Amino acid sequence: MTDSAAVRQQIRDWRESRSRRLVVLDDDPTGSQSVHDVQIVTVVSEAEITRALTDRGSTAFVLTNTRGLQEAEAIELNKQVVTSALAVHGDGVDIISRSDSTLRGHVIAEIEAIDECRAGIVGRHVDGVLFAPAFFEAGRFTVGDTHYATVDGVPVPVGKSEFARDATFGYASSNLGDFLGELSHGRVPPEDVLSISLETITEGGPDAVRDVLMRASGAAWIVINATSYEHYETVVLGVQAAIDAGRTFLFRTGPSFVRALAGLEPKDPLSTADFPQLGSTDAHGLILVGSHVSQTSRQVAAVRLSGGLAEFELNVPLILAGDRSYIPAAAASVRAALANHDVLVYTSREVIGGESAAASLDIARTVSNAVSEVVAGALAARPAWIIAKGGITSHDVAVRGLGMRRARVLGQLLPGLVSVFEPLTASPEARGVPYVVFAGNVGDDDTLAHVVSVLRSAQPARELAR
Repeated sequence: MTDSAAVRQQIRDWRESRSRRLVVLDDDPTGSQSVHDVQIVTVVSEAEITRALTDRGSTAFVLTNTRGLQEAEAIELNKQVVTSALAVHGDGVDIISRSDSTLRGHVIAEIEAIDECRAGIVGRHVDGVLFAPAFFEAGRFTVGDTHYATVDGVPVPVGKSEFARDATFGYASSNLGDFLGELSHGRVPPEDVLSISLETITEGGPDAVRDVLMRASGAAWIVINATSYEHYETVVLGVQAAIDAGRTFLFRTGPSFVRALAGLEPKDPLSTADFPQLGSTDAHGLILVGSHVSQTSRQVAAVRLSGGLAEFELNVPLILAGDRSYIPAAAASVRAALANHDVLVYTSREVIGGESAAASLDIARTVSNAVSEVVAGALAARPAWIIAKGGITSHDVAVRGLGMRRARVLGQLLPGLVSVFEPLTASPEARGVPYVVFAGNVGDDDTLAHVVSVLRSAQPARELAR
């Protein structure tokens, strides 16, 4: 059996010896669920990105939140980030376009934008694009070029899952070659998509992976099959060998491949002992929920049953009607409630869609902005910890609500799930406050209640104050 720790060390040694940096363009803040002790940049700033990539072999996320933008806006923002990221280290930067493990997002457009911008800077297009959407801890994996999402303990071809019916990024295909053909409207013919099979990985090893990669040219898409980190780590060794042979690549991935490409070690879930800053405070926490997927609604119901919460439902129809007095009044109520209670703020659960995918996205953005305004207005109460549920919500709360520009990923509260950020550059009231980023589509019914329980348990001073 391969020594996984030795493989990860080999990956890191290669990266450091060649002074390669890894920049992850993350289309929502939940992509860091498989990593730890790396920095997150929330703004397009060459200075902030450079600070986050100081060390050779380092990894930094840049939160673009492009899943919450229209395609043209997403393309422009990707180009801005790539220009900033390559300004200092040029083609010594590997670029991951990190997106949803259930395939939602601007898949084709973002990769094409990144390749075009990169080529304008370094003088050549990439040879291949590795497509590796797995998120193992959440039960998302790829076998036989078909991508699966585990639902209620049963692996389901992702095109048959609720995620494929997304109002903005819906699709029908589960086979990743067919999926690329579907999203590109035929510009990426499925028969032209290369594949690295499980057999190639497990039987041929890094050399066989390298041989497939060496066949790629003209930004060819390459589907990566995998059911474990060991599979991805073997692929990374093949990638490194192909780079040494002169090939260049981009990566469109879910959360798991980021950890493999960086060579990061696994880390146990965070516990109460990892939040010493909470030990002496009797302040209360703030829970924000914007996601509308069914998993989130069940989790909200469970955390409400746990008790000890002041609850505020934000009325989405009123928000969309543009009532200017509604949000300041809600913020004032939340701010007052934080003096005595943990506070749950959630958007009304009825899903309001637009007449088109673009209109639905605009609605989601308007609602998310409203949640962020509530947070900004309540921040003077100095919450002890903050949880944001939903990708668009957690990004907008971080940037607009907390003024966050750069943060450190402390780790996760569950194996590979639910990251905790430590704000480094942010509004004074938010610096150092544990900020929990919780994807809408992960966890079981009790996961949100568990996260709240961990944070409450880190505050013995609250028990003494009762």
